[in-house]
Amino acid sequence: MLQSLASNSCVRLIQTHKSTWYFVSLVVGYLLYLIFGAVVFSSVELPYEDLLRQDLRTIKKQFLQENDCLSEERLEQFLRKALEASNYGVSILNNASANWNWDFTSALFFASTVLSTTGYGHTAPLSDGGKAFCIIYSMIGIPFTLLFLTAVVQRIMVFSTRRPITYIHTHWGLSKPLVAIVHATVLAMLAVSCFFLIPAAIFSALEENWNFLESFYFCFISLSTIGLGDYVPGEAANQKFRELYKVGITVYLILGLIVMLVVLETFCELQQLKQLRKMFYLKKEKPVDRLAILEHDQLSFTTVSNSSTTQSQDKSQMFVSVPTLASPNDDPMIQ
Repeated sequence: MLQSLASNSCVRLIQTHKSTWYFVSLVVGYLLYLIFGAVVFSSVELPYEDLLRQDLRTIKKQFLQENDCLSEERLEQFLRKALEASNYGVSILNNASANWNWDFTSALFFASTVLSTTGYGHTAPLSDGGKAFCIIYSMIGIPFTLLFLTAVVQRIMVFSTRRPITYIHTHWGLSKPLVAIVHATVLAMLAVSCFFLIPAAIFSALEENWNFLESFYFCFISLSTIGLGDYVPGEAANQKFRELYKVGITVYLILGLIVMLVVLETFCELQQLKQLRKMFYLKKEKPVDRLAILEHDQLSFTTVSNSSTTQSQDKSQMFVSVPTLASPNDDPMIQ
């Protein structure tokens, strides 16, 4: 008996706080997914990092043996300075000295990566004035970019998603949720083809050291605004039409980001995903003023109904209170 009562109370507790339990499971699942990613990345990349460290130690040792006049301290000092310059996008190599990081097209590309929060990190401001301006420029530009993207996506969604789904639903008589799922799938396939597969093939042809996988990796990292910066196009030595190439990449990033947001918004409007999101949201509580109005209306309605019921009962009693005659002799008028 006690066990059944305990089980019933537990079930009742879970049902009353269903949204909270869903949210807790979501948080636990996200943390497990983070741990899973860390384990996989560590197991895959750690051996390559160790191998690269060993190769660098071997090359450094061989270089010092071949150059007895150079001490290890001087060499490390020189390498440290070169690496610091490389972190700011300045290379000491002769074949990279012709590429400037702060000409107009490169600065335009940098501004687009800042405003879109991609931030490759291959180029960074060198001066204090540039760093201060970058902070102010980002504080104003990032909300401005969000407003711009929201307005553009809202207008595109009308013609790319809402009107086609409504037209097919009304003229062909198909189920609206089914039409929305098929439309979202087709739109996602078109976006992947036009902004991932085709650009990856183009980048693999234009960039000498990139294969198709690396080019596709760059497209995904860029349009998802991750921006690791390990692959940046247009940075190779003797790049043909480098200025025009940088402008084209900037336009590609802006258009690709808009298309990705359109696809995500299309999927977010699916009825199934809306129901899935509601599982983890808190239920909206009614405002106190609204509850008071509802209670007042309910009390007024109850009072009116009670008074009407009382009046109807009084009226019925006026007719029901007439005495019934057992026989005609009982009538006083007859007597």
